[in-house]
This record gives sequence, structure tokens and C-alpha cells, in this order.
Amino acid sequence: MKSYDAVVIGGGPAGMAAALYLARAGVNFLVVEKMTHGGQMLLTDELENYPGFPDGIKGYELADRMAEHVKKYDFEHRYAAVEKIIPGKEHHQLIIEGETVQSEVIIIASGVSFRKLKVPNEEKFLGRGVSYCALCDGNFFKNKVVAVIGGGNSALEESIYLSKLVKKLYLVHRRDQFRADKVFRDKCLDNPVIEPVLNSVVSKIVGKTEVEGVELFNTVDNSYSVLDVDGVFIFVGFNAVCSFFPDELELDQLGFIKTTCEMESSIPGIFAAGDIRSKKCRQIVTAVGDGATAATAAYAYLEHK
Repeated sequence: MKSYDAVVIGGGPAGMAAALYLARAGVNFLVVEKMTHGGQMLLTDELENYPGFPDGIKGYELADRMAEHVKKYDFEHRYAAVEKIIPGKEHHQLIIEGETVQSEVIIIASGVSFRKLKVPNEEKFLGRGVSYCALCDGNFFKNKVVAVIGGGNSALEESIYLSKLVKKLYLVHRRDQFRADKVFRDKCLDNPVIEPVLNSVVSKIVGKTEVEGVELFNTVDNSYSVLDVDGVFIFVGFNAVCSFFPDELELDQLGFIKTTCEMESSIPGIFAAGDIRSKKCRQIVTAVGDGATAATAAYAYLEHK
């Protein structure tokens, strides 16, 4: 069985920051990432709030810069999925696509996945008009009409990006006002392509073989209506990527890992960083800080042992 001082699960900003700090400390560690480096950064067109880039930076550019920095150091990196964590007293075990490895510490930075509406035809039309990524699929809807569902930063930020491509965009939100930051609210409300549709929830996605519209339920007058659209982009929050978590790991009500300010979980030797943590602010800048803190705390844990 292969053994490591530490294993980092995830290659987003939290995972890359943790890897950087572990590498500089001389720790023997493994990074396991299911897809590619960058995480949710790769799905963001323009980052305007990451310190040091006053004119903004593309999400993929920041991801590449971080990865280039980390890859200056020598460590093992595997593109694979973690299937299970088995906690132990001296070592923890991880099952990675059928192979078992052991490690004294684990830093979980697995991030989040997009939350779904769970309405009729959402799954059926995935890839045929339903999308959770404007940057990935926006070009398919050039000069067409789309609906964006959501009222937070992600929904409004993606709407601003899509408005440069589409002919018309309906921004649908269940409340009477958007909860996104003011800078995004102002940009959307001033954009002639974007039409807010408030106090409305999607009851069904309409179509035969692909998206033809969205059926909306108005929460004020209890009426139903249909918007004729070619595509639906859904940004209604995130779910924790947690299928491999051990039962002993303490989570909040939404499935995110509870930690101390030092990123320590309820299991000694297991740390969490980034969006997978139970916290209010899920931003790249906080994920990087979490990763650095988790790696520093993990190194102190190893030294103490």
C-alpha cells in the first residue's frame, strides 16, 4: 500500500494553495483531482474581485497561473476520483478508483456541484437547451432568447456575460429583489438585453425534443405563464461534493464540512478548505486562504505527531 504524509483532494484554488504550501514545507503528498486544475474558476468568464487584477482576469487565466506556480514543485498528482475515506488512528485510508492508499493527513478541497431545480424536463433537456455553465454553452445561443434562473452573484454575473451573446435574456428570480452584490445588480438593471422577471419560480421546462420555453409560477398572484426561450441557464446554488465522506465527519445541514478556524474537521488529521467548508463566503480569495491555512495546520499536525 502506498503511503503519504498528506493527500489533497481537489485541484481548485483551495487545493492548489494547499499543494503550494505543502510543497514548500517539504511534505510528501499526493493531489487527487477528478477533472482538471481550476475548479469553478474555469466556469467564470471574468473575475473582477480577485486582488491584484484591477482590470479583471479570465477565470481560466487565473487557474493556469496558479497551476503554473504549483507545478514548479515536485509532487505526485493523479487525475482520478476518490471513492471513500476510511478514518484511522495512526493513518487514514483512501480508496482511489479501486486502489487503497494511506496518509497521515487529508485535506478535502472537493468543492461543489451545481444545484438543480428538480422540475419536469430539466434532466431530459440537459445539453439540449438546459445548461449550468454560461461560459461553456453560451455560444450555442448567439442571437437567441434565453432565461437565466437565480438571483445571486453567479446568476447575475453569468447574465452579464450572456447578454453579450444573446438577443434577449429573462432573469428569473423567486423573490422581489436580487440578493447579488450591488455592482452586479446595477449592471443587470442597466442592461437593455436583460429583463428581470421577479416573484417567479420555474414549474416546468417546456418542449418536445429540446427547450422551447419555461413555465413560471407567480408567487404573488398564483398565476402561471410561459416564456418562449431557446435555452435555460440555471444558477440556484451549489451542493457539496461529498459522496466519499466518512460517516464520522461532522457536517452542517446542507452537507458541508464543519471546521475550526484552522480548517480542522471533527476527525483528527482531516482538514477541509474552500467551498466544501461550512461558511458564508464562497469566493476564490477565501478558498486560497483556506487552502493555505489547512496546509499550515496539517504541517503542524504532522510535526506534532
